[in-house]
Amino acid sequence: LTGNFKLIALTNFEEPRPRLMADPGLDDPPHSWTLIPPQYTLSRHVEVLLATGSTILTVDVIETQNQFLQQGPFTKMDVSPNGKFLALFTNEGKLMVISTDFQKNLSEFATKAQDPPQQLVWCGIDSVVLYWDNLLLMIGPFGDWVRYPYDDAIYLITEIDGVRIFSSDRCEFLQKVPNVTEEIFKIGSTAPAAMLFDALEHFDKRSPKADENIRSIRPELAEAVDACIEAAGHEFNQVRQRSLLKAAAFGKTFLESYNSDRFVEMCQMLRVLNSVRYFEIGIPMTYTQYTRITPDALIDRLINRHHHLLALRICEYLKMRTDRVLIHWACAKASNIKKSTDDEETICRMIVDKLANKPGLSYAEIARTAHKVGQPKLATRLLDYEPRAADQVPLLMSMQEDELALIKAIESGDTDLVYLVMLHLKRKLPLGEFFRIINNKPMACNLLEVYCKQQDLKLLTDFYYQDDRRVESANIAILESYNQKDLTERTNKLKIALKWYQDDKEHSFEAKAIEENIKLLQTQAQFEKEMTNQRLVGLSLSETVHKCIVERQHNKANKLKSDFKIPDKRFWWMKLKALVEVREWDELDRFSKQKKSPIGYEVKFDFRAAAQEALALKDIQLLREIRSKCTNQIIAQELDAYIAQVTAK
Repeated sequence: LTGNFKLIALTNFEEPRPRLMADPGLDDPPHSWTLIPPQYTLSRHVEVLLATGSTILTVDVIETQNQFLQQGPFTKMDVSPNGKFLALFTNEGKLMVISTDFQKNLSEFATKAQDPPQQLVWCGIDSVVLYWDNLLLMIGPFGDWVRYPYDDAIYLITEIDGVRIFSSDRCEFLQKVPNVTEEIFKIGSTAPAAMLFDALEHFDKRSPKADENIRSIRPELAEAVDACIEAAGHEFNQVRQRSLLKAAAFGKTFLESYNSDRFVEMCQMLRVLNSVRYFEIGIPMTYTQYTRITPDALIDRLINRHHHLLALRICEYLKMRTDRVLIHWACAKASNIKKSTDDEETICRMIVDKLANKPGLSYAEIARTAHKVGQPKLATRLLDYEPRAADQVPLLMSMQEDELALIKAIESGDTDLVYLVMLHLKRKLPLGEFFRIINNKPMACNLLEVYCKQQDLKLLTDFYYQDDRRVESANIAILESYNQKDLTERTNKLKIALKWYQDDKEHSFEAKAIEENIKLLQTQAQFEKEMTNQRLVGLSLSETVHKCIVERQHNKANKLKSDFKIPDKRFWWMKLKALVEVREWDELDRFSKQKKSPIGYEVKFDFRAAAQEALALKDIQLLREIRSKCTNQIIAQELDAYIAQVTAK
């Protein structure tokens, strides 16, 4: 509630996201206010109850509702632990209990007090406790009440089954007597559980009354056993716990088929509860609270109070995992090393020995704690035992143990982790220091090369340069040249590669190839200027020759052959294919007659098809020429017929 009477809801302290609730429209502070937790509201959002004037306003994140009550003003109010009931104290000294939906008025009690109580709280869900100076008043659901005088100031805290009372020197617990306890111990009670408990007493005295009691409750004996077991759970007194459990055990011997699991579970729970209630531990938890919070939450409370030994024994007794207890103990050891007389090595050995029989247990959290308290050497030692590299490596990085993090990532074989460390080092360190760390680590170097070839060729160039890897540097320059669209830039990159290759005598072939590539690019650029709308730069030598022949630039093709010393056979094949592609038969014929073919001749044509073409053209001379060359008698007769046909016309 802010100073200008606005409400802001904050549901999480770890990730605080304040949310402004609906405007209640207040001009003055409310007489009192409380809230209903979201798990008990229909909207599943927190609702705030504001007492103003004679009524109550209900406020959520959407709207403000006036409940139009007339009994106010209400100076105190409190919601029950189950969220169903609302206790109100009026200005006239009257206690009212209504439902939280404001539909039912459940009870009213006139306290006749002139002043409002200092505190109004619920005792469980079935009674209300009010506190004035030196007086505690407990009021039940049917108007029953009981008062307790207190000389010292006290403070009240609601529990799900009672109320905890704190004074300057003690903690007390006030609750309504559980129904099963009342049934058993109420004077003159004839409930089956009371009869069973009484039968045990007679049995111990060797009285026949015991058998008489058992026979009288035979139909309800199972219920009586269950009631004694439950009543034992509600007892703090261990003598009475044993008496009730003994009565339950006595009763179930007369039952032919009784499931004893409940009995065994209660014995286990009581053993746990009695151990934490012990004054040296100081957690006076009730049976109802224990079942509500579960053993896991109890273990959390114990380890937060550094009762690790008891927490460990309870986990082992209840067959629960002990990991978190051991880890918390180890973290506590690491945190308190400055207060300990043991050195880091001793503490490390103590922790490792304790956790050695728990394979797979993570040391990362312990190491993180040691690092936070200023013990980096201990943290590093502990991380040597961490089995999961995914937890180990990031923590080493946060501890500035960069090279060790890289070594551990490499040892894990996880390439993602190696990349994680390397990219972290690249961002953090100067290039020289970065290269120094990854050198002599083959896996790291290989992964860096793979990454740089796809993402950062400049970094790869620097890496090769510092390692004096000239051939690899030349290869990178060639790769970069292919990415350049500008001819000058491409040529410059190739010249850089040429220089690297020329520095290594074993790569003279590569140097020669680069020289010719540069020369080819320059020639292609010149040809492009002389030819119209032709793209030559970037083509291979063979493709360039083919393009020139196709475009009837035979002189340029011959120049390429001469400049780049293309072998005759290769050139003839390139020209033959190009001329056939564009069906330049006359040029092919002239070319074949220039000089003896280095690839040989194999004349192939179809006399019949050629004759048919000549017949279609009515070319008598061509028909006679074809006939003179034909040696096949059958086809020759057909050709004679074609000649006669043309002559006759």
